[in-house]
Order: sequence, then C-alpha cells, then structure tokens
Amino acid sequence: MPHAVEIDTATPPPALKVERLAFAYPDGHQALYGVDLQVAAGERVAVLGPNGAGKTTLVLHLNGVLSGQGVVEVAGLPVVKPNLREIRRRVGIVFQDPDDQLFMPTVREDVAFGPANFGVRGSDLDARVARALADVGMAEHADRSPMHLSGGQRRRIALATVLACDPEILVLDEPSANLEPRARRELAEVLLTLGRTMLMVTHDLPYALQLCPRSVLIDDGVIVADGPTRELLADEELLAAHRLELPFGFRLG
Repeated sequence: MPHAVEIDTATPPPALKVERLAFAYPDGHQALYGVDLQVAAGERVAVLGPNGAGKTTLVLHLNGVLSGQGVVEVAGLPVVKPNLREIRRRVGIVFQDPDDQLFMPTVREDVAFGPANFGVRGSDLDARVARALADVGMAEHADRSPMHLSGGQRRRIALATVLACDPEILVLDEPSANLEPRARRELAEVLLTLGRTMLMVTHDLPYALQLCPRSVLIDDGVIVADGPTRELLADEELLAAHRLELPFGFRLG
C-alpha cells in the first residue's frame, strides 16, 4: 500500500508582524500604546498620522534602533539584539533627508557602502551597485558626486543605497517631502516598479493613494484605522479627527 504523501500546508510568516508594541522615551513620554500591525509580503502600506502620532517611533523599532515592549518580527525573525545585523539587512530605511545617507565622494561609492558593510565583495558588489542604480534610473550618474545632483536625483540615489543591500522590506520616511512635481512623479514611477514590500510614512495623502493600496492611521500611539487607502481618505470625519486633510481641490475620483 503506497505511503500517504505529507503536504506542508504551513503558511509563511508575514513580512512584518508587530504585536502589543509599547514604548516610552527616557523622559517618560509614552509614544506607543500596544500597536498591532501585520504586513504581507509584497504589500505596499502607507503609515499616516499627524506630527507626534508615533509614526517615526514605530519605524525605528523595525530595525532595532529602538526596543520597546511587545513583539516585532521580520519574516518570522524576531527583532532582538542577536539578530540585529540580519534584521538591518532585511529592513532598509530611506530617510527623509538624503544627507543622512549620502556621504561618499561618488554615487557609486555611496551605493556600494551598505552591501560592502554586509560582506559583499568583487564582482558581486559591482553587480549589486549596477542593478540598484538601474532600478532607480540613475546608472549614468555613477561617477558623479552626489553633491552635484538635484534633490530628486539625490533622493533616488539614497533609495539605491538601500536597494543595493537587497532588503525584504523597504521603509520610506516622507519620500515626497520637498520634491518638485516632476521629481515627485519620477520617484513614484520608480517605487511602483520595485515589487517589494513597502511601508511608507507620509503626510502626503495623494502620494499615499497613488502608491499604497492600504493605509494605517496612527494617532496618540495607537492605530485608529486600517483599510483601503481610498476608503480612509474618503472619510472626512476620520481625517479631521486626526488632524489630516487632503489638499484643497483634490478629488478622489
């Protein structure tokens, strides 16, 4: 009699799992009060909320810069001290100000810095750099100084420095801030082609609608809404209650 074939029906862990996350700063300010959030692989999720809502505090827990009470896991790997090197490879954060990430003499050296720090060398490193620059449409600028590029170009180079490390989750802090309309559009076009799990912290509600099918709204350290971005932005009472508003004249369509 043939043996039954066992089928592994175990579902893979979510790309990001946050459970009961609470955090207070040393001065006693409680920034998070038991946040629960799950993000599936490949999802693009916007994190919305007014200033001081806890958005940045949440993001800084994802790669272990901050450590509070509760559970944070990236693809099943707990964000705890022994795992931080691997977690920081898996979670790439693109900061609002490119100056926080660009400090080498040339674009190529900036993009190579991260993967080299994780031990990538030689032709593999060259390939990582070339692929990351191609992904953001900046391959022709590899030998230029980042200081001689426009704000939008510098933002895309900062993105390339993170992509070169091949992260599983891409975290973007106010990616459209201070960008002129063309640069804003070009960055959006790049982000939509990446096919990565993405968490985008933003005050730019139209940008959230353009890039992220799902949004979570954080205020006073808790998630107060979680759903399709279009539905959240159509709820005028919800936005007003949490000090958010769409630009004058903007129509959801």
